[in-house]
Amino acid sequence: MTHIVHPYAHRLVILRDWKSRWFGVQGSYQKFLKGDVLVREFLFKKLRGFYIADIHMERHQQSMRIVIKTSRAGMLIGRSGEGVTRLKGLVTSFMKKNRIVMPDMLNIDIEEVKHPESNAALVAYMVAEGLEKRMPFRRILKQMVEKVMANRDVNGVKIAISGRLGGAEMGRKENQKRGTIPLQTFRADIDFARERAHLPYGDIGVKVWIYKSEKFDK
Repeated sequence: MTHIVHPYAHRLVILRDWKSRWFGVQGSYQKFLKGDVLVREFLFKKLRGFYIADIHMERHQQSMRIVIKTSRAGMLIGRSGEGVTRLKGLVTSFMKKNRIVMPDMLNIDIEEVKHPESNAALVAYMVAEGLEKRMPFRRILKQMVEKVMANRDVNGVKIAISGRLGGAEMGRKENQKRGTIPLQTFRADIDFARERAHLPYGDIGVKVWIYKSEKFDK
């Protein structure tokens, strides 16, 4: 059996923090966890096309804060913040419908990702978008790898796709790699993301690893 570990979970506490953070919250752990997972899935599905990099959640006793990281912050916020207000209403109604523990106060913050080419989730989405537009998959991989490596912060990148590539009858895998990807090194800052390209003949899976640098404790 393979011993594959998720690069994010592998570096929790060492380099990364949890995506859901609770402060002084009292109640059922299961309900809060289920609520966070459902809300995150709902937002990723609802905001597909808005270039969402990540969604973080913070729960306090009386309030909840959702931080959405995106490279298209202006698109999401809208004129005078009407996009955020609409999103807040959608999240509130979703939580009521699914009987998720509702806080007294819900805040949604939008954070802009300055360098989308060095973010694995955004790169994976760009690859999936290209595949959905029926562009040749080898060209997409080559162009995206070059675009990522052009970034000064990046030391290595690997993009893997699998499925019915080019509409072939049989599923297969293709990948492009440039630079180094030290997956076993704890101090190596590796960003990882998965994405799916939805095509008429089936989904194509996309995986992206981006190695930025080694981080040492001060």
